[in-house]
Amino acid sequence: MASDVELAAMRQAITLSSLGLGTTSPNPPVGCVILDRHGVTIGEGYHRRKGEAHAEVNALSAAGPAVQGGTAVVTLEPCNHIGVTPACRQELIDAGIARVVISVLDPTSRGDGGAAVLTAHGIDVETNVLPDETLNVLGPWLAATRRRRPYLIWAYALDKQNSQLVNEQLAVDLRSRTDLVLNDKTLEEGVPGGHAPEHFTLPHDLSADLRSWLSACYATGSRTIVAVGADHSGALHENLDCVDEIVIAVKKAAPTGVIAAATADLTTAGFELADISPGRTCVRVRLRRPNASP
Repeated sequence: MASDVELAAMRQAITLSSLGLGTTSPNPPVGCVILDRHGVTIGEGYHRRKGEAHAEVNALSAAGPAVQGGTAVVTLEPCNHIGVTPACRQELIDAGIARVVISVLDPTSRGDGGAAVLTAHGIDVETNVLPDETLNVLGPWLAATRRRRPYLIWAYALDKQNSQLVNEQLAVDLRSRTDLVLNDKTLEEGVPGGHAPEHFTLPHDLSADLRSWLSACYATGSRTIVAVGADHSGALHENLDCVDEIVIAVKKAAPTGVIAAATADLTTAGFELADISPGRTCVRVRLRRPNASP
């Protein structure tokens, strides 16, 4: 069972992993914290983008020689294959780590899996630590990987008056957590220049049907997309099962019952209320499918 110190380290690793949102795709956003043999944090790291060091390697580098006999706390199972970078499970073994605490197992892990290899090398491995909290960051990537299409967020202003200004603010606020932003018919990277260009490109054909377009986005490296504006309502309402999350901005002066009316059809379609965020002039209502994150 994970100790209180390890649970605190895992929450720090989850926070670190969020720093990679919008730039790691097609890789997952992962965070790692290294504890020495006395439970003191000596290294932290996260994965920034494909082709660069993974979270475990960055944390080990920060920890230095004090890592011997220590514990690695990581949000996703260390990778078990050699790709653009070395296998993380081997880096942990070579560093002399004695224990690895993992939140979520990697569905893309090859062979026996990183956790199994670590155990085979005599390392104590704990899995399934705070997985629900980790999914706040990792969930969209896992959902996209499982379905072979990006996690799709639809955000729009309910009131047509001043909708352009509200939609622009929604795009600004949401883009840093996504790979692509679709505004009307324009498509751009969520974090401009954030991805490794050799592993991520923009799909070209915006005229394709939604399902084909999403497949093309996945193939070119995208794992999360935000479509901004009510102009997308036609295509998205016809393919609502492709939408994982909806963010609706409702002005505070809206008549009573407007939010309920706006969300009635969506709840019938299987969406659940995730949270409500009051702002200065608008209330943002976020709905999500209960199966959007595995």
